[in-house]
Amino acid sequence: MQGLKQILLEALSNETAFTLPVLDGIPVASSVLVSWVLMLVLMAATLWMTRNLKVRDPGKGQVVLESAVEFLNSFAKETLGPHWKPFAPYLGTVALYIALANICSIAGLTPPTKDVSVTAALALMSLCLIYGAQFRYNGLRGGMKRFAYPMPLLTPINLMEIAIRPLALCMRLFGNVLGAFLIMEMIKYLVPAVIPAVFSIYFDLFDGLIQTIVFVFLTALFAGEGIKEEE
Repeated sequence: MQGLKQILLEALSNETAFTLPVLDGIPVASSVLVSWVLMLVLMAATLWMTRNLKVRDPGKGQVVLESAVEFLNSFAKETLGPHWKPFAPYLGTVALYIALANICSIAGLTPPTKDVSVTAALALMSLCLIYGAQFRYNGLRGGMKRFAYPMPLLTPINLMEIAIRPLALCMRLFGNVLGAFLIMEMIKYLVPAVIPAVFSIYFDLFDGLIQTIVFVFLTALFAGEGIKEEE
């Protein structure tokens, strides 16, 4: 059990991958390094998949890509209403990053989303999107008025949501990814052959994709609530 305890403690830590020789040295955490790798993968995949787009006789890859974009646009339009267009690229990009970050353990990489600083950064980005949109489309006065919707009595609760919403987004993603990672480490230690591969389908793949959907859906839902027209 002492060996298992040591493995779990190492899994909880976010070790430094390397140190940049700038000033007194800037440590770069492993979660940051893996995030850089995932971003390079996404950029390379984007360039490769869009290198030869055609208006007529598109290939199967282009058809799949266009179907995915159409699905994303339909989701954004349904959730956000008439102002959906500027939000779709952000939601799609965040979805791709979180999905890769959650399931990259299948490739032997440590999920960066098990680092609370990564999930906190994602939550803060969503916070800026949610309330930035609220004031962008309603103006300063209208944006402040949204905090009293649907009745002034709820203003304190709506103001509390400024902190509650990003905290919920952050901790839900962090807790689920970290929990799944720890469970997989325990299974690998106790039953090192065959069984981990079976459980990996759920904890690394299925659960990781579910958390991606939840994060993106809640971000879109919160943003939509702030910009929808009052009835």
